[in-house]
Amino acid sequence: MIKPWLYPLLFFTGLIAGFVDSIAGGGGLITIPVLLNLGMAPQDALGTNKLQATFGSGSAAWHFGRAGLIDFRACIVGVLFTAIGAALGTRLIVEMGRGERGQDLLRQIIPWLIIAIAIYMLLQPKVGEKDIHPRMPSPAFHFVFGLAIGFYDGFFGPGTGTFWALAYVLLMGFNLTRATAHTKVMNFTSNIASLGVFLWVGHVHYGAGLCMGAGQLLGAQLGSRIVVKKGVKFIRPIFIAVALAITARLLWKNFVKP
Repeated sequence: MIKPWLYPLLFFTGLIAGFVDSIAGGGGLITIPVLLNLGMAPQDALGTNKLQATFGSGSAAWHFGRAGLIDFRACIVGVLFTAIGAALGTRLIVEMGRGERGQDLLRQIIPWLIIAIAIYMLLQPKVGEKDIHPRMPSPAFHFVFGLAIGFYDGFFGPGTGTFWALAYVLLMGFNLTRATAHTKVMNFTSNIASLGVFLWVGHVHYGAGLCMGAGQLLGAQLGSRIVVKKGVKFIRPIFIAVALAITARLLWKNFVKP
């Protein structure tokens, strides 16, 4: 049971996470530790996190779509295979009882990948500034990365938005604003698919998830409006900062925390 006075804290946590996530991803860095500190079992925290995150990613995707930044027709293949990948990843982690071995391996690999992304973005300040010619056909891109990143999000999660955004920039030639917008569609898809599995096996706290989800709705609306208004120059420093924050937390959790 969660004490009533904690619900305003959960709402505020969802609001901050939704704001950050709609701009650069990484909202789970804020929400999952809070849920765990409330005494939830890890799988319940992960399932509840997917419930609240669905509100934020859905709200941001809707707002970006209204602003004309998303080609929903081109996203159909990505939505399909992201959903499949996320459902498989979540099912695997449930079957493995948190998947400790796989998560330990990912904790060691992922921080270095995200560091590489952050360094690349710092050294290539023009990347994502404007649209360029795509390097992959859209169906092939969404098939490969939908399965791969969708599975990763369902199984582990941190850095999912970072990976999607960079993939859209480098391989689809999107500017960082369009990449952020399309990332939210894929995040929403993987959140919904993963949530479905967690609901099926009963690892969701509805009260906490819905309360945080209300905050996510508001935070995501505020963040996505700023992205539409400010564009690439606003997104880039926050994108890099969030990537480094994800890296720092994973390194601390993997190598420092007893």
